[in-house]
Amino acid sequence: MKDQLYLLRPGFMNASLGPLYCNDSAPVEGMLSFFPQLRELLDVQYVEFARPRVPLVETLGPEHQSLPVLILAPGRKLKAGAPKPETSKERWFFGNERSVREYLSIQYGLPRAS
Repeated sequence: MKDQLYLLRPGFMNASLGPLYCNDSAPVEGMLSFFPQLRELLDVQYVEFARPRVPLVETLGPEHQSLPVLILAPGRKLKAGAPKPETSKERWFFGNERSVREYLSIQYGLPRAS
């Protein structure tokens, strides 16, 4: 099983504002662009702006719907130096773009951000 990366689908509307993109998902999208092999190593899914964000509610609970989020595959062994994941409903995850990017760099042997 692969780690699951959830990003906000770009071009969403928020009330009467938009179309918009998520400024927290954009740096992670940048990593996917710089290192396209990540799309093969991860299960990348795009979710809509509207809540509830069902896949996240089902896996992590309603309090963890912010994006981006990377849910680790069950039994994932973290490489030395990886950030410490959060936990919810017995699942490990990273719930902010910096920890997602740091994890991806360390876990998959990619350059780190400066």
